Amino acid sequence: MGHPKFARPKYDTPPHPWKADRIEEEHAMRANHGLKNMTEIWKAKSKLRRIRGQAMKLIGRVDTSEGHFAREKEDLLLSLNRRGLITSDAILDDILSLTVEDILNRRLQAQVYYKGLACSMKQARQIVTHGQICIGDQKVTIPSYHVTRDEEEEIRYHPNSALNDENHIIRQTILGVRESAEYAEEEEESPVADEAAKETTSGGDD
Repeated sequence: MGHPKFARPKYDTPPHPWKADRIEEEHAMRANHGLKNMTEIWKAKSKLRRIRGQAMKLIGRVDTSEGHFAREKEDLLLSLNRRGLITSDAILDDILSLTVEDILNRRLQAQVYYKGLACSMKQARQIVTHGQICIGDQKVTIPSYHVTRDEEEEIRYHPNSALNDENHIIRQTILGVRESAEYAEEEEESPVADEAAKETTSGGDD
């Protein structure tokens, strides 16, 4: 049963600890999302496993169009849509296509980076833990906080944060990184446009 003071882990560890493919995949995932340790990945995998289990249970039912299972199906789809994991027109089969990346992308740390409030995932984690980010009027210092669809637009720098100054070195670095990325995209697109122009010119000469 365990001691009431010490809660049991809410995630499952890998059944086999020394599988090279899984270890490489998790190390890459940890680097891409700026995670502190593998436990955060295992928590996301366990959460995904529970969601898929609910969906598979409902899919296995003969009829989920009415009664208790219809309400359970609707509640599950609404809940996952509210949490930003599926679209409003998704069906149960779409839940089975969710990945661990989808779960990790809903973390506050990832959302701060995707909204352009940090230069990297690691920096996003740092400014969250240092109390530089708030959702609405509430300061949030937990990088793993799951951001709902309604909260996405409310993520911003805390009113007392020095990062509100556009001349702050971090804001200037973010601007530089963004401009570099836009320039790289233009460079990738320009050869295609040049080739199309050449083909058009050569076709006109004929």
